[in-house]
Amino acid sequence: MIKNVETFIGCDGEYSQARIALYGAPFDSTTSFRPGARFGSSAIRHESFGIETYSPYQDKDLADLCLFDSGDLELCFGSPEQALSDIEKRADEILSDGKLPLLLGGEHLVTLGAVRAVLRRFPDLHIIQFDAHADLRDDYLGARLSHACVMRRCHDLMGDGRIHQFCIRSGESEEFAFAKAHTDIHPFGFDGLAETVEKLKKSQAPVYLTIDLDCLDPSAFPGTGTPEAGGVSFVQLLEAMLKVGEANVVGADLNELAPMLDPSGVSTAMGCKVLRELILALYK
Repeated sequence: MIKNVETFIGCDGEYSQARIALYGAPFDSTTSFRPGARFGSSAIRHESFGIETYSPYQDKDLADLCLFDSGDLELCFGSPEQALSDIEKRADEILSDGKLPLLLGGEHLVTLGAVRAVLRRFPDLHIIQFDAHADLRDDYLGARLSHACVMRRCHDLMGDGRIHQFCIRSGESEEFAFAKAHTDIHPFGFDGLAETVEKLKKSQAPVYLTIDLDCLDPSAFPGTGTPEAGGVSFVQLLEAMLKVGEANVVGADLNELAPMLDPSGVSTAMGCKVLRELILALYK
């Protein structure tokens, strides 16, 4: 696999030796409110050189690891299914080579392409979702492939009890009713996360972690398409990522940064720091 010209800081190792491989999905064609997430992955790469490779939180350094960034996929904006297929193919390629695929969105629908690939290799997969929104609509304005429906489409593939949702504070009443009946939902924060991770560790279940950055409070992260008041802090998210890192994580993604919606650049800087900590938390 060819190395990207501009990589996330510290992710310029050789693919053959890397344990984690980043790949970008610059897609936001089903965004329901404010578009711009298609520029998130490239903005994170470009601005990452404003942070350090070293994390004082974890006492680890990206420079000490072998990480690879394959860059952004060239996706068809007019066809969600074609875009998902291309994402699935890249995730499958990375998994075939024994590496952990780490996807940078893009809107949250991109998760579905990655989950399809990971689920094929790990049929007992569980998903841990950090998100302001339930994303459990059966359709959004008639479209079943939408970022508002991504967890519902994952449920179609996986069935009950295998999607664990945290920080959820927005959705239709029907979505919350569906969640109570079919998913493991923990509204507003990370209560119950430690117990969930311990159960997954005990069963040795493979885990896919999907982080919608709008789980953060918009006072700290305004640069996202659908901001929701009442979110968590960076430190709370960091602690949650470290906890999930204890599980058998086999794939992950970070999505929904829309950099131009925050002219201050703070949201992009936050996305860079979250990604650094996520990589270090997942590296085994």
